Amino acid sequence: MTKTEIKAAALDPTPRLDDMTPRQILAELDQYIIGQEKAKRALALAIRNRVRRQRLPADMAQDVQPKNIILIGSTGVGKTELARRLARLSNSPFLKVEASKFTEVGYVGRDVESIIRDLTEIAVDMLRQEKTELIGNKAERNAEERILDILVRKRRTRRKAKTSSRTDQSPQTSEHRERLRQELRDGKLDQQMVELEVQEKSLPFMDFSFPLMVEEDMESHYKDLLAGMAAPRSIKRKMKIEDAIDYLTFEEESKLVDMEQITREALNRVEQSGIVFVDELDKVAGRETGHGPDVSREGVQRDILPIIEGTCVNTRFGIVQTDHILFIAAGAFHVTRPSDLIPELQGRFPVRVEMDSLTEDDFVRILQEPRNALIRQYQALLATEGLELEFSPSGVREIARLAWLVNETTEDIGARRLHTVMEALLEEISFQGAELEIKKVVIDRNYVNLQIAGIVKDSDLSRYIL
Repeated sequence: MTKTEIKAAALDPTPRLDDMTPRQILAELDQYIIGQEKAKRALALAIRNRVRRQRLPADMAQDVQPKNIILIGSTGVGKTELARRLARLSNSPFLKVEASKFTEVGYVGRDVESIIRDLTEIAVDMLRQEKTELIGNKAERNAEERILDILVRKRRTRRKAKTSSRTDQSPQTSEHRERLRQELRDGKLDQQMVELEVQEKSLPFMDFSFPLMVEEDMESHYKDLLAGMAAPRSIKRKMKIEDAIDYLTFEEESKLVDMEQITREALNRVEQSGIVFVDELDKVAGRETGHGPDVSREGVQRDILPIIEGTCVNTRFGIVQTDHILFIAAGAFHVTRPSDLIPELQGRFPVRVEMDSLTEDDFVRILQEPRNALIRQYQALLATEGLELEFSPSGVREIARLAWLVNETTEDIGARRLHTVMEALLEEISFQGAELEIKKVVIDRNYVNLQIAGIVKDSDLSRYIL
């Protein structure tokens, strides 16, 4: 199996949107999120309406606005996971931002247009990865041929050094090349050293992966300027063949991928199917009172408003129109209400869904039913060390009961409480791992009570541990 095939096999096999009905979209979401039927229906309709809009005549499609949604519910009930799974299902560029990040330093907080710039970067990376996977096999073949050229050339050089009167015969060279190819694929040549011409930046001390200490809206311009100054130059470097294969494969991928096409497609994907999840919207809800934090809150709302209602944002890849980007906002709204938002922003979120609080029965289902259920994760992790974990129905029920009880008596953090309970429950087994003589462990009600019931009963202790 090639490296490209391994990467493809590791990707989430979730089917794409295509012609799925809202009911089918809801069924896909059911595989990862328990309950929250109202929210799932609203999201399924929003994404289906996007597909319907794309089937309309261009002049009419331009006037159909996305059905932006506000999800109202406390932490841990599945708001972010719903939006993320919906984006993955529709193969859409997805970005999560916290509205409160734009208020930490008042009016000089983060530039809200950076939301669209970041979303565009994500879309470009998505397209680049998709194109790379398509040409991965060809890139690997090209890299293999270049390595073989180097190895055959080395052989010719050694032969000529021994005798200058005899030349290589092509059948022998061809036979030798195929023999080297087989050895290369079998990994027998991985440790052999070869010399390659590699590209090196003229400013090696500059690392553009780190943010520059400049204003947000000028950062991309500085990066482009410095990247232009750091023109690559060729140098010769010796490396192992296994490393050389990786380098040459990357180099061949760069040659085969058309970045101009990727950029055009990425901009179109952002405009037509981008999804932005704005969390903590309730923290910027508030009207202007003339003084205090409400001024900053309303200022942020007014800054976000143009992006949601539709504007043009300049990115380093080109101009992005935000008219048809789907915005999904979320917040607990314990202190404030959606009606505390400025009227213009309220009107841009026509769909509002109140999330359901999670019950003990929901916790039981969350532990077992989703494709990425916690129990399955722990079973798979410990199976790598030869351990078999078996959860009895009574054990699962007790875990759910204790997690729900801690939520009721301390701070309600929803399904995230299951993570802390499971970690405390399996800490000893995970620590000993392969050292355990007994390779099968049954997690029943008695085992759960033995490990964590005492912590749950001590409210002071559970606040710190669970």
